[in-house]
Amino acid sequence: MDKVMINSRRDFLKQLALGSAALAAPGWGYSPAAAKATRLPNVVLIFTDDLGYADLGTYGARGYTTPNLDNMAREGVRFTDFYVAQPVCGASRAALLTGCYPNRIGIQGAPGPNSKIGIHEQEITLGELFKQKDYATAIFGKWHLGDSPQFLPTRHGFDQYYGIPYSTDMWPFHPESPENWADLPLIEGETTIATNPDLTNLTRDYTTRAVQFIEKNKENPFFLYLAHNLPHVPLFASDAFKGKSERGLYGDVIMEIDWSVGQILETLQRNGLDENTLVIFTSDNGPWLSYGEHSGIALPLREGKGTTWDGGCRVPCLMRWPGTLRPRVCTEPLMTIDLFPTLAGLIQAQLPAHPIDGQDVWPLLVGEVGAQNPHDAYYFYWNDTLEAVRQGEWKLHFPHPYRTMDGRPGGTKGKPAKYSQAKTDFALYHIGSDNREIEDVKAQHPEIMARLKALGEAFDQNLKANKRPAGQRT
Repeated sequence: MDKVMINSRRDFLKQLALGSAALAAPGWGYSPAAAKATRLPNVVLIFTDDLGYADLGTYGARGYTTPNLDNMAREGVRFTDFYVAQPVCGASRAALLTGCYPNRIGIQGAPGPNSKIGIHEQEITLGELFKQKDYATAIFGKWHLGDSPQFLPTRHGFDQYYGIPYSTDMWPFHPESPENWADLPLIEGETTIATNPDLTNLTRDYTTRAVQFIEKNKENPFFLYLAHNLPHVPLFASDAFKGKSERGLYGDVIMEIDWSVGQILETLQRNGLDENTLVIFTSDNGPWLSYGEHSGIALPLREGKGTTWDGGCRVPCLMRWPGTLRPRVCTEPLMTIDLFPTLAGLIQAQLPAHPIDGQDVWPLLVGEVGAQNPHDAYYFYWNDTLEAVRQGEWKLHFPHPYRTMDGRPGGTKGKPAKYSQAKTDFALYHIGSDNREIEDVKAQHPEIMARLKALGEAFDQNLKANKRPAGQRT
């Protein structure tokens, strides 16, 4: 079939409807013959937990291999500057699923067992977005947006749910405070089917269900959200991977996640879905450094989870769609909030009537010539406090305290070390040449500092004036 050059997503969708399309670069185009012509594309979103920036081979990992993810990077787009909206589990997932900064919708931190708050019924999730177009939808894994029935995925656009509603360390075997936690539930639909389950095969269990979902829905459009609980502590690997890496248990866990990605990609290929499926792989925040040998690595970035330094907020991200996404490296800053409007545009779904913060970044995904990020800046909050602003290659930190290991190695055998407390004043970094955020150059560039400071203050004032409440448990 002849390839047709596409200059915009409108052209892409028009050609898709006609049964022929191509994108951005010569030789790259949508293949409707393989994907049954007019069918809308499938989307698989794989979201890991506490993965470090340097934890994949394609980002510099050592001591183990990640061949499936490395191959995904070679065949798709590898993003160097991909951010989460907040460096903590629940808030990060709220942003991913709604396209909003989490403090805009009242979701902060990591809601635990019997949380009084959760995702509000009036917020629109990715699941609900895809249901507009009659997609089959499922989540296998960690939810972390409230554990009461009214907050669960089945009330927010997902046909199927199987997983654990929050972090797996929120259970009676916590290494520091076991007395503070109730039994850990494993939920199917809205029913708890086990408590304190054996987590050894959790990655394998989620993967099996994800494969079954793809095969069941191979004739219809689907949205699969595979939200691994790992490599968040406590760490578990199945017998097939335990002891396989030179990096200890943490490396074993990453190798098994890589295996899981391979299973997903192989299932898509085997069922003739490869060229009609966008696969996205990323993480909710950076590594939990206090856990030391059970933590990932963010180097060369500064700090980790729980901070708005890049080690906490910048994460690996890979996207693959053979024939549509041209293999390359994208160095433009992007954020999880952008996935919601971008996917809405891709399937021609209607955006919510209420404000969202993400922007459609499709031209950057496909590598259109001259494509630019549509945001004025990205804003980094910790709870309700604005701590940093990034615009282009510049990042300004506002004065704020933060936790740090201060160069210490962290804990061993699944027990964390104690953080130290530090504080930064206003600090300006040129991320393009200083991704470690070491050299404060505000004295040399007062005009840039003033511009970013004004941007941040104006955005913060507007966001707080238009904040929406979280859902309240009934």
